[in-house]
Amino acid sequence: MKEKAVIFTGNSISHEDAKKILRANYQPPVRRFQLEKFVQQGYKVIGIIDGIFFDRAAVGHREIISALNAGVKVVGGASMGALRASELDTHGMIGVGKVYEWYRDGVIESDDEVAVSTNPDTFEPISVPLVNMRETLKAALDAGIVSEKEHKDLLELAITTYYPDRSYLGLTKEGAKKGLISEEKRKELLNFCINSEIDVKRQDAVLVIETVKKLVEETEI
Repeated sequence: MKEKAVIFTGNSISHEDAKKILRANYQPPVRRFQLEKFVQQGYKVIGIIDGIFFDRAAVGHREIISALNAGVKVVGGASMGALRASELDTHGMIGVGKVYEWYRDGVIESDDEVAVSTNPDTFEPISVPLVNMRETLKAALDAGIVSEKEHKDLLELAITTYYPDRSYLGLTKEGAKKGLISEEKRKELLNFCINSEIDVKRQDAVLVIETVKKLVEETEI
């Protein structure tokens, strides 16, 4: 076995970009009943970034605990990994990143905060995750592009939008239509969101990979 770790991702960061950080066995977003196979194959470190939501069975708590009990280090962050780590850190799962901290601290609770629609062939997201919208709208507020009220109203609109339909174009368009922002501000905000997006899921995905890398190096010493 050439790689020492297996990492489940594809939405938050592409396999191609992830490989630039660490040589590992990169798998598509994790789903139920997959972990045991990799534990049996001898992997000592598992990274969970992305996972299946809603339409198919998500990775279960028991299978993660089983891997932990087998002596495997399991790191989670960014998306499904952040959600599971916030629930299982007391059992030894390692959580990293902002999204994990938000779930752990109760800042966010819903699964749909990190859910996206994806291209089934490439796993590339075709909608924007709410956690990214939160950070990007906050950056727009800090930059003086939107007021406190406009920020609050737009965030509420983003929260109430069904997750596959979330996009910056849709958010700004609907915001202007509902009178939450002016047409002039819509264009400025859309430009900001597209060109200055805070991709918190990608940032956290990088942290997961860097943490896995450190753990792999420690096991080799």
